Amino acid sequence: MKTRGWWLAAAAVTWCLQAGAATWMVGPTGAPASLADALAGAADGDTIELLSGDYRIEPLKLPKKRLVLRGIGRRPVVSPAAGGPQGRALWTMQGGDITVQNVEFRGARSTDADGSGIRQEGGRLAVVDCAFFDNEHGIITTNADDAELSIDRSLFAQAPKVVGGLAHLLYVGRIAKLTITGSRFHQGFEGHMIKSRARETRIHYNLIHDGENGEASYEIDLPNGGLVTLVGNVIGQSASSQNPVLVAYGTEERPWPDSRLYVAHNTFVSQRWLPAWFLRVFKDRLPASVQVHAVNNLTVGPGVFSLGNPGEFAGNASATSGTLYAPAAMSFELEPGSWLRGRGVDPRHVGGLDLAPRAEFMLPIGTRPVAPRTRDWTPGAFQR
Repeated sequence: MKTRGWWLAAAAVTWCLQAGAATWMVGPTGAPASLADALAGAADGDTIELLSGDYRIEPLKLPKKRLVLRGIGRRPVVSPAAGGPQGRALWTMQGGDITVQNVEFRGARSTDADGSGIRQEGGRLAVVDCAFFDNEHGIITTNADDAELSIDRSLFAQAPKVVGGLAHLLYVGRIAKLTITGSRFHQGFEGHMIKSRARETRIHYNLIHDGENGEASYEIDLPNGGLVTLVGNVIGQSASSQNPVLVAYGTEERPWPDSRLYVAHNTFVSQRWLPAWFLRVFKDRLPASVQVHAVNNLTVGPGVFSLGNPGEFAGNASATSGTLYAPAAMSFELEPGSWLRGRGVDPRHVGGLDLAPRAEFMLPIGTRPVAPRTRDWTPGAFQR
């Protein structure tokens, strides 16, 4: 049977002569080849294409190679094989340089309640146009100082409703860099929607809003500080949130020595009737040299933003949900005639960085560009 499997796998390879790489075609039933066989045979630079369907799999370890794993057509769904919790992840990346595109990960469980759709233990991982539903963690990374993770146009949602489980939609350890763009996070439960211990974290132009059925704790938790830029996001907390803080910075010990926080052109929304803490900086746990810069942010609902936080705050504004276009439909732009339009400051020279927004989140997922401007900046994530 093993020989036959290798023959089928070989038959499913299409050689790309110009690139000197191969494309492997796999299917959920093992034909024309199984995903396990393709991973075992693939070489650096190869692409593995997953046909649409349900892949009920045993945990897989991805080789330390440069690979692309790409779903073809309707997004293929990867979930655990029957029989209960297995392993720590559906796919474990041990290193290398891997891109995962157009794949859905669903229902990851482990015996220690630490199961994830993807587990990154090193290397560089790019996640594009993917979805993560009902996992104990959508993606989790271990502490690997040189690892990098980038996420683009991807969806994280529906944390398992297990009391005490502390499921995070995304949990990033002490890696070199995390980048998230054009993605959406919603329906957390008890845990955080995004938790990042990375040395550098860039979260730009995303919709991080728990929604009516969400019960997350922090929307974004940055426990070890680091160099963080939050630009152009909608960050929203539901009425059922487990914690009044939306963004927490420096909640734990072991901060990175270069800890700087830049928060620009975000729209913070709280649906709680009690006051929210839109941004909380735990300055007693961070280096004395920590820098915090917050410009042109918009807070919606009762709560505090700059109060108690160190740093420089300029051009920020507060509003009510009635000043937004259609928040119930996830449209968080200010009304066309709002007096807040054009009331921001120039964000292009803030703490040595250019924080001007160059894009904005676009439903259902992704971004669209923002026309360059030199004046009339509007607080919040939307300039149009």
